[in-house]
Amino acid sequence: MYANIIIDITHEKLDKIFQYSIPSDLEGMLKVGTEVVVPFGRANRETKGYLVGFAETCDYDPAKVKQVLRVAEKSVAIEAKLVALAVWMKDHYGGTMIQALKTVLPIKKEENVRVRRRVCLLLDEKQGKEKLDFYLEKNQRARARLLAALLDTPVLDYELVTKKLSITRSVIRALEEQGVLALESEQVYRNPIKNRTKEARTLIHTEEQRRAIDCFWADYSRGIRRTYLIHGVTGSGKTEVYIELIDRVIREGRQAIVLIPEIALTYQTVMRFYKCFGDRVSIMNSRLSQGERYDQMMRAKNGDIDVMIGPRSALFTPFPKLGLIVIDEEHETTYKSEQVPRYHAREVAVARGEMEDASVILGSATPSLEATYRVSTGEYVRLELQNRATSQELPQVYVVDLREELKNGNRSIISNRLHELIEDRLQKKEQTMLFINRRGWAGFVSCRECGYVVKCPHCDVSLSTHRGGRMVCHYCGYEQPRLTTCPECGSGHIGEFRAGTQQIETFLQKEFPDARILRMDMDTTKDKDGHERILSAFANEEADILVGTQMIVKGHDFPNVTLVGALAADMSLYADDYRAGERTFQLLTQAVGRAGRGKKKGEAVIQTYSPEHYSIVTAASQDYEAFYREEIAYRDLMGYPPVENLLAVLVSCEHEELLDKASHYLREYALRVGRSERLTIIGPASPGVGKINDVYRKVIYLKEEKYDTLIEMKNKLEQYIEVNSGFNKVRVQFDFNPMNIF
Repeated sequence: MYANIIIDITHEKLDKIFQYSIPSDLEGMLKVGTEVVVPFGRANRETKGYLVGFAETCDYDPAKVKQVLRVAEKSVAIEAKLVALAVWMKDHYGGTMIQALKTVLPIKKEENVRVRRRVCLLLDEKQGKEKLDFYLEKNQRARARLLAALLDTPVLDYELVTKKLSITRSVIRALEEQGVLALESEQVYRNPIKNRTKEARTLIHTEEQRRAIDCFWADYSRGIRRTYLIHGVTGSGKTEVYIELIDRVIREGRQAIVLIPEIALTYQTVMRFYKCFGDRVSIMNSRLSQGERYDQMMRAKNGDIDVMIGPRSALFTPFPKLGLIVIDEEHETTYKSEQVPRYHAREVAVARGEMEDASVILGSATPSLEATYRVSTGEYVRLELQNRATSQELPQVYVVDLREELKNGNRSIISNRLHELIEDRLQKKEQTMLFINRRGWAGFVSCRECGYVVKCPHCDVSLSTHRGGRMVCHYCGYEQPRLTTCPECGSGHIGEFRAGTQQIETFLQKEFPDARILRMDMDTTKDKDGHERILSAFANEEADILVGTQMIVKGHDFPNVTLVGALAADMSLYADDYRAGERTFQLLTQAVGRAGRGKKKGEAVIQTYSPEHYSIVTAASQDYEAFYREEIAYRDLMGYPPVENLLAVLVSCEHEELLDKASHYLREYALRVGRSERLTIIGPASPGVGKINDVYRKVIYLKEEKYDTLIEMKNKLEQYIEVNSGFNKVRVQFDFNPMNIF
């Protein structure tokens, strides 16, 4: 038997598997994920590595294969589990082993370590007083001052000693050598949640919440671990259910991970959990420094915290006794990684739960079709919350046909009905949320005479206009000055279609000069605490209107918001993507659900050019079941996920001819080795963006009912690429059931 070992992942050049023989004394002791010590290189330097698999045969001369020396002394059990998870991810999503390991073990080395030093008295009171008299007699004032302070307080902070008492390092060293004191150091792990206090819980659950809690706990207490889908309308109290179940899991000596879809949700979500669990909660997100992220990993590994909250990357928190993984707003596309390995957090969470005896809870008011489909096949258990927790009515929804608005002479972005309702809310001192899925002044520039569109010279996308007379490519960052004449025909009728958050903010300031307006998008939340600052201000009613992109309508709870406006509801409806209808329904339903979450009744306005589309109609009526029936019938008819499975093979290269040849050979090879009669191969074809930053792209789609068949095809294609040197200058990535059509 041979062990497949991957050496220290911090070295890119060692991104390959090395085989070692297993000595008899280690047989039966090793398993996937174990950290071992092996001889490496010509000098046989002892090096640590991870065991990622076993093999019956050796790819090299068996006489030259070295032996595994031993299991690493400080090998951590949780790291072994995470390495095993990385192996699973590589098998299911492709990429290299090192890419998978760097995903699950993202912080391998200590970053900006903080150390707290203390000065500790070693003498008893009698000895100390005798020594103090000696120092005073010898006129050694600094030593006497330090010893006197230590007799009052036997343990002092090092900085207090050096700064407040003005004691030099040489004095401390002298007393240390005399056995009077000792210097102690301990590593300090930063807590990114500042100045919060734990509060007593007085929550009374609704009958629906109690049923969901009891159903889960009946299984959990009997050792049954499953995946549950909590389908609850907006405002039904899903978070209260999460908190209760996490509290019970913690009392069993286990830990919990709570995933959120965007950094924008961290502030409100963390505060709700922190009030229940105090400083046993921490957060993980990309806006923390490397040092802060490392500290959170260590706090989790050391058992200093019980709950980790964060986006996708928090899934790999190294809890030693993980008991529960919660994925809130599980339908969000941000749970799918756009980097290799292109994993989906929902699938990896279920896999980790199975490996570590943990349950998984998925929650949403608009569950993904994948989750609901798996409920129908018996893979998941559905728990329903059909009513709002405080018995509020769902908002009254008005669908405004923008075509009629135009006929009536209204050319603005705000319909007449929405304008009237905003005025009404301002008079009543109530709050309004308006959203559009665009950023800044972004809009493409085109000529009204000849139809020419200004595009990036490096990417196959149009440039967007921004303030300051700039046109910017949102793919590669290319900029150029704004054009005043068409370079194609010379016409001066060249301009941009603008419907961004900045333009809406400017329009509102003119229409409602007395209104206090906040804007929340990627541009206003670039700072580390940008989200918290804006959300806090709005929650404290320091603004009347919050304008933003889709991030403002996801998961936030503002009791004084009684009006929500979706300004361009069908902007995503006709995107070149089979998920467009689902995304539009989810976004609108979530948006409508932000209104009327307090004691006052809410209203919502959906502005659209397609009021008859089933995604719009069902979102307005908050009817998920009707939407699901329509959408799953469409997916079944077209053979799209979740009814069938889709594998995207994205091929990219700087040389267009080489790209065409490589993608052609991949298609031909897939046709040759694909044995399933139901396997469909589409392409190669240029994706929506055929060139990014001077790199050309092609995509091939493989469609098949069985997921395992696509994994098998991925493995065969990887082997084909590895043995053919013609692919050395070509990059190939695999994406299972992609969230975006390339």
